[in-house]
Amino acid sequence: MARLADYFVLVGYDPGKRGSGDGQGQILQRFPEKDWEDNPFPQGIELFCQPSGWQLFTERNPPTFFVAVLTDINSERHYCACFTFWEAVESAQPQSHPRNGDGGEEEEEPSSPVQPAQLFAPKSLVLVSRLDHAEVFRNSLGLIYTIYVDGLSVSLENVIGNLLTCTIPITGGAQRTISLGAGDRQVIQTPINDSLPVSSCSVALLFRQLGITNVLYLFCAALTEHKILFLSSSYQRLTDACRALLALMFPLKYSFTYVPILPAQLLEVLSTPTPFIIGVHSIFQSETQELLDVVIADLDGGTVNVPECVHISLLPEPLLQQTREALSMVLDPELEVADLAFPPSTISASSLKMQDKEIRAVFLRLFAQLLQGYRWCLHIIRIHPEPVIRFHKAAFLGQRGLTEDDFLTKVLEGMAFAGFVTERGAPYRSIDLFDELVAYEVKRMRAEEGNKQKILRHIKELAEKLYKNENPYPAVTMHKVQKPTEGCHLRLHQKPFPRLDEGTVQWIIDQATAKLQTAPPAVKAEKKCMVPSGPPIAAILERNGNALANSARRLEVVRNCISYVFENKMLEAKKLFPAVLRAMKGRAARHCLTQELNLHVQQNRAVLDHQQFDFIIRMMNCCLQDCTAMDEHGIAAALLPLVTAFCRKLSPGITQFAYSCVQEHVVWTNIQFWEAMFYCDVQNHIRALYLDSNEENHTDEESTEGPQEAKSALEIASEQLRLWPTMSREKQQELIQKEESTVFSQAIHYANRMSYLLLPLDTSKNRLLRSSGLGDVESVSNSFVTNSIAGSVAESYDTESGFEDAESSDVANYVVRFINRFVDKVCTESGVTNEHLKGLHVMIPDIVQMHIETLDAVHRESKRLPPIQKPKLLRPNLLVGEECVMEGLRVYLMPDGREEAAGGNIGGPPLLPAEGAIFLTTYRIIFKGTPTDPLVGEQVVIRSFPIASLTKEKKINIQAQVDQFIQEGLQLRSCTFQLLKIAFDEEVASDSAEIFRKHLHKLRYPQHVRGTFAFTVGQSPKQAMQPKAKEKNPSLRTLSKNLVKNAKKTIGRQYVTRKKYTPPAWEQRSSQHFPEDNEDEISVSEEMDRSTLTPTTTIKPSDKMTINHLVERACCRDYQRLGLGTLSSSLTRSKNEPFRISTVNRMYAICRSYPGLLIVPQSIQDNTIQRISRCYRQNRFPVVCWRNSRTKAVLLRSGGLHGKGVVGLFKSQNAPTAGPSPTDSTSLEQEKYLQAVINSMPHYADAGGRNTLSGFTSAHMSSSGLGHRARVITLSTPKCVSAKGRESPRGKWGSIRGSGRMSSYALNMEIGSRLAGKDLLGAQHNGSPAEASFLRQHRASLYIIGDKSQLKGVKPDPLQHWEVVPIEVFDVRQVKASFKKLMKACVPGCPSTDPSVAYLRSLEESEWLSQIHKILQISVLVVELLDTGSSVLVSLEDGWDITTQVVSLVQLLSDPYYRTLEGFRLLVEKEWLSFGHRFSHRGAQTLAGQSSGFAPIFLQFLDCVHQIHLQFPMEFEFSQYYLKFLSYHYISNRFRTFLLDSDYERIELGLLYEEKGERKSPQVCKSIWDYIDRLNKKAPVFFNYMYAPEDGEVLRPYSNISNLKVWDYYMEETLSEGPSYDWELAQGQPEHVEEADRQDTGAPQTKRKIIWPCYDNRGRVEPDAISKLLEELHNLEMELGQVPERWKDTWDKVKASQRSEARQEGSRTPSSLLMSSGLSHHRRSLGVYLQESGVGSTLNLSLDSDTSSTSTPSSGKAGGRRSTSTLYSQFQMSESENRSYEGSLYKKGAFMKPWKPRWFVLDKTKHQLRYYDSRMDTECKGVIDLAEVESITPGTPTMGAPKTVDEKAFFDLKTTKRVYNFCAQDVQLAQQWIDRIQSCLSDA
Repeated sequence: MARLADYFVLVGYDPGKRGSGDGQGQILQRFPEKDWEDNPFPQGIELFCQPSGWQLFTERNPPTFFVAVLTDINSERHYCACFTFWEAVESAQPQSHPRNGDGGEEEEEPSSPVQPAQLFAPKSLVLVSRLDHAEVFRNSLGLIYTIYVDGLSVSLENVIGNLLTCTIPITGGAQRTISLGAGDRQVIQTPINDSLPVSSCSVALLFRQLGITNVLYLFCAALTEHKILFLSSSYQRLTDACRALLALMFPLKYSFTYVPILPAQLLEVLSTPTPFIIGVHSIFQSETQELLDVVIADLDGGTVNVPECVHISLLPEPLLQQTREALSMVLDPELEVADLAFPPSTISASSLKMQDKEIRAVFLRLFAQLLQGYRWCLHIIRIHPEPVIRFHKAAFLGQRGLTEDDFLTKVLEGMAFAGFVTERGAPYRSIDLFDELVAYEVKRMRAEEGNKQKILRHIKELAEKLYKNENPYPAVTMHKVQKPTEGCHLRLHQKPFPRLDEGTVQWIIDQATAKLQTAPPAVKAEKKCMVPSGPPIAAILERNGNALANSARRLEVVRNCISYVFENKMLEAKKLFPAVLRAMKGRAARHCLTQELNLHVQQNRAVLDHQQFDFIIRMMNCCLQDCTAMDEHGIAAALLPLVTAFCRKLSPGITQFAYSCVQEHVVWTNIQFWEAMFYCDVQNHIRALYLDSNEENHTDEESTEGPQEAKSALEIASEQLRLWPTMSREKQQELIQKEESTVFSQAIHYANRMSYLLLPLDTSKNRLLRSSGLGDVESVSNSFVTNSIAGSVAESYDTESGFEDAESSDVANYVVRFINRFVDKVCTESGVTNEHLKGLHVMIPDIVQMHIETLDAVHRESKRLPPIQKPKLLRPNLLVGEECVMEGLRVYLMPDGREEAAGGNIGGPPLLPAEGAIFLTTYRIIFKGTPTDPLVGEQVVIRSFPIASLTKEKKINIQAQVDQFIQEGLQLRSCTFQLLKIAFDEEVASDSAEIFRKHLHKLRYPQHVRGTFAFTVGQSPKQAMQPKAKEKNPSLRTLSKNLVKNAKKTIGRQYVTRKKYTPPAWEQRSSQHFPEDNEDEISVSEEMDRSTLTPTTTIKPSDKMTINHLVERACCRDYQRLGLGTLSSSLTRSKNEPFRISTVNRMYAICRSYPGLLIVPQSIQDNTIQRISRCYRQNRFPVVCWRNSRTKAVLLRSGGLHGKGVVGLFKSQNAPTAGPSPTDSTSLEQEKYLQAVINSMPHYADAGGRNTLSGFTSAHMSSSGLGHRARVITLSTPKCVSAKGRESPRGKWGSIRGSGRMSSYALNMEIGSRLAGKDLLGAQHNGSPAEASFLRQHRASLYIIGDKSQLKGVKPDPLQHWEVVPIEVFDVRQVKASFKKLMKACVPGCPSTDPSVAYLRSLEESEWLSQIHKILQISVLVVELLDTGSSVLVSLEDGWDITTQVVSLVQLLSDPYYRTLEGFRLLVEKEWLSFGHRFSHRGAQTLAGQSSGFAPIFLQFLDCVHQIHLQFPMEFEFSQYYLKFLSYHYISNRFRTFLLDSDYERIELGLLYEEKGERKSPQVCKSIWDYIDRLNKKAPVFFNYMYAPEDGEVLRPYSNISNLKVWDYYMEETLSEGPSYDWELAQGQPEHVEEADRQDTGAPQTKRKIIWPCYDNRGRVEPDAISKLLEELHNLEMELGQVPERWKDTWDKVKASQRSEARQEGSRTPSSLLMSSGLSHHRRSLGVYLQESGVGSTLNLSLDSDTSSTSTPSSGKAGGRRSTSTLYSQFQMSESENRSYEGSLYKKGAFMKPWKPRWFVLDKTKHQLRYYDSRMDTECKGVIDLAEVESITPGTPTMGAPKTVDEKAFFDLKTTKRVYNFCAQDVQLAQQWIDRIQSCLSDA
């Protein structure tokens, strides 16, 4: 029970204080005069009675009533009900009030016309109560006033006494009727539940006054602690508005300044800094203008004014919108139906009181939704003696997904919410509407979302409950209170309010109190119970899709990655890692990470190795970096136990824990985080404490319940609180003590934990790095730069304590203070005893100190760790004999300008940059590593090139990885079109990089050719410079020495005997001795001076053998093949041979760079040769190197002429000479020499010394028949115009002499532009001149192709039989320059912006293709001349570069033999090796050649061959791969073949014949040819399956630049295994790699293979069909246990059978098309195009654009090539094609006919058996349709059957029409036929 009113006060105007301006009030009387003990009298009541100030009025106002609210020091509210009326005042001052005394006033008549000014003073009756029963107060005070005004006969003292002693129940919905003893009766209803506010209609009124939006603004402002000021001219309305606002805030209670009516004297309160809700009369509106941070609500005007500087956080969406809609449904129900055509008539808003409750219901729902699940975030820290409860704000926000939401964050931080937790957090208390709503109705609210009817129904239900709470007995309205009569306040003669008798009132009060004390105390039976918690937030949040969206897959990835880490599958983990880091943005993934790691900790897997540690740390850091300082998702909390669990051993006894690497996150410096963590742990321990004790004394209740889910801490607490009163005192004490020590032990634990996370690894730094950025690089885990946060901790201290710390203060102090502050706060909150707290303060510095000491050791050790655990270096595979010079240096291979590997133009994962190591071996530079992109992490990247091919090495600086520093690197460029752009890892010291460069340099440029790999192979690198062991082949060595020694003096006679050459097998060759005097032998008859040759007088067999080798050299074999070679001048039959093999150079005396045996005209003597040679550069005089077997024209080569030689050769013979000077004699001899060559040609008949070549008919020349025949390129220049050339009667093919005026020939153009393919005038597109008529009838017999610059001023002479063709050629310098540009184009050093354009542009600038065009052009010209019967002498530069290119190409084009593997080898050995192309010099292979640089003359030749190969794919036995192989290895120095500059040098080193001697080390091939032979036997890599040569075909390729293709050798690379030209390396690899992978990956191994353009070697991974079939055949034969055939034999067999078939059938068949050259006669890159194995075999039918249909076939037949229609008709199915099985059988003829052998063909496709007269027959004689066959049975011989045949060889075929009798050669064949036919039948 409570007193209805505490005090009754009479307040009046105080006349004494009037002088000060405003008047003042004074308390006239108060009852009781003594303060109540429980409730002191509030001060300053007089101010509130007249809030706008005490003033006198000139007229009487009607009485007013309002309730002011005062808040006392204990924040108790006192309601002051003020009833004010006016009384006339006596004038104390005559000057202002002439009348005297009250009495006089009252006697006066108001009607008197001259009314003196009369003043009225206010007087207030005030009731002070702690209960808010405004109506009762109004009635009671009204009653007192009525008694006074109307003079009722009731004692005022009695009424007041009764009023003050009236007691009523506070709550419980009781109804109490009271009477104040004046015949009145009032019914007081108390609310059922006093926790719900009582609002009557105030809320509804507030909404009416301000509107929905404004009230929502005020509501949010109040909750987020803004200052709110109400203005109104009505005091009651101010009170109501304030009360309404508080009612809306339920269940939160407003705990700041709350003054619904603020008196004028206290206006300065408005400038207080704290939040408030205040009401002020609107007359003071002007005073409120200057308040800048106050939200002002004008109730009368309906406005809310929010100042600019105030930002009100509104409710989070969608709640705001939902609330608005609900309010509008309640307040304005017509809105919904406003647009309806027939609006329902019944709709109207509820009564005001009901509406009020409905609005409150909306807000109740709002709070239930806002705070749903709040009980799951309560931490109960103590249960006894008092429950201590904390709210985990961060977790709540995080789980609700509202961390970003301003409104909720501010509300939770506010005082109101703190009060809410204290009040409602307790687990055991009475509950009210809100508790039920938030626990049970949240699900329903969620379900009803969006359904307006249901929402409205819910609101009405709640409103009913609220209404019922305020008005439990709505029916009773038995009020009976007297009211004063109307207008009574205007009565003139009203007596003043009488002075009451204090004694009477006091007596009444005392009586009542005495009675109360004797009465038994009314105990309010509180219904306490356990507060329901409601569903946990997670369950509520399911609909919040985004939280869980697509997370399943991500979580899978996170789990996999973690399990890979723990299973040590680092490659797999690395692949998933980026995905995991990306996933960490999502909360689910972070939770998943903590759970997974936790599982591993539980499985005792916390000790990790360095790499695992690294991964886990990186994941933790990534996980933490997205956490805010408040750790709303509990990630840091979950990781906290883990970071102190995971560790790695640094060294014995020193362990580094994960916490030292995850310190730089703000969360650790946030004291709230630590508090929340602490409370959470304390709660768990306390829960455990009670759970254990429960289990020990297992009460009966529990066992009956059966299995129950784990109780939450709150449930346990409420149970304990229920039991508390029943426990004994000791038991209570014991529990209190247990709880306290639990908290205390946790505090110690946390002090430790905090020191772990706050002390940096390197505590020695005195001053902390204040930023939490990258700290000092030394304090690192091996993956992260870890910098402590103690710095930021310190800042937070300093700012709080208000002083900056002294410079010297160190980390330890900061941490100690931080922990102290934490401990103080949590221990006082959770009631730890003071002694314990002091003990803690003593402990903390020790804890920190100890930890610092352990950290020092860890820091020391961690510095010794290698920086990041990098992938282990992969060892490259080495060749036999190849050795590592320098172990791998860790480097990054950076992408260069080629895009494929970096995932550029074709997309895909970037293979580069890759990290690995660079190795230097004696042979190669090798990079081997793995891509840094983890998605291709298990691929291996290899890039290598032979050291000998290095062309440029420069230092560069690059940034290897985005997050790393600039590093030094190298860029190494190789002429095998490879570029290594490497950045050294930080761990590689710069001096190791220097050593690497020095070694590289030394190996690249050895002192002598003996230092190259081809020589040192197999030796240890140390002995690289020693000569080889002596005992190998002494005779050989002495021979070669002597050869060289005596070369100058000796021109002796050698006896060399050889049989007609057939190259013997190697084994025989070494032991062969040749018989001396056979008839058909080649014999050299010159005597030889033996004494000069060897020290002994007899030749040892080995020496003799060596001389034989000279004959066995390539040239010699070739001369014999060409029929040029006889070595004898003695035998008569050789006299008629035009040429002989001269041994004049056998000692290399005449010309060092020529071979020992040379072909010269028969008639020229050796001594003449010696003289002639002086006219030529390098003594390279003209020698024959090839003869056309048809026209007998010969091709000669020589160096260019010396200047004087030129003049001598061409000076007019008629000019007078001064005598036989030496020059004359040589020039005559030169002429004689050339004449001898001309005479050797068979059609040289002396028709005026001219050969008219009549065979070359004009028919060939007609322009319609212009074929490749006429593809003669005119090399003419307008500069050297010769009149004679034009006018001479028998113009010697003047076009080549180049008279530029012949415009009809399209010759007037610069030679350069001609050769660059810039055709002018009418030149045809395919590079032949417009008209063919320039090929004159008269041809010179010998054309000398010379350098234009040398032949300046040479006049042609009509009398000579030869003719000079001056052409312009490029020199070696230009080749070098061009090659450099080509390399930069194909392998750019750095990426360009527009690769395709840049590539084409730089390709054009390199002019490489124009050089190739030029070489081809000259070669085709020479071929033309030779083919028409003229001989040609190519005499350019020194005769060893371009000359060699041209001569070799001419032979290749003219002679099919050179297009075979054997022939090409011979060609290269003869023209390039024997004739002294300077390989070592041009390849810059030694130190001496370093300055001259690399000139790829041979590569250029191979490129030309490649161009021809592309145009004539069927003419070459070798594949494109063969050409690439040569171009790679001629510079690789792996073989000795291409070392040194001439045969002479090779002999000097003892190289030339050693290969043919005994071979000690079979595994090391010294000659590239041996290697190719061997490889060719094993696999068809070098073989071209398209090879189907035409007999004797001369090729004439197009040479226009538009017809040339860039060789793919320059462009392609294979990163999986490096260059594929070292076959052994490439072969062994794949299996090996797979095994390595298997150990490492736990992922399922798939058989799928993705072929990546720059990564895999397609020829190997996906071989072409034929290779595949050959390989399968081979494997099958192996399985069957047969000795497998060589692939070549198999191929030849298949080919032969195809050919024979083709012949029998007469018509060509597609199956034989490939092999038997079924393409049209002239097969220039037309049709079936099977490219080399390295590229894959695509059959593409391409008709090249440049083949014009009119072109004549090369052999001069009139018919053009087959038209395309015939080409395709070959692919029609003709009967003859499908032969499933065929063979010869005897067939019995029809009745009475004999047995005859027939050729049978079984055709599965057409399902028939055909027979022909013979195998060659093309016409089918009969067909047996297999569909008609009924059976096939063994037969018996009948009459006339072949006698010799076994009878089991007969069989019969029964068809529906007749029976066929057959007989095969033998039983097996018969059986085969039967089987075949049976299988055909069964197939059908």
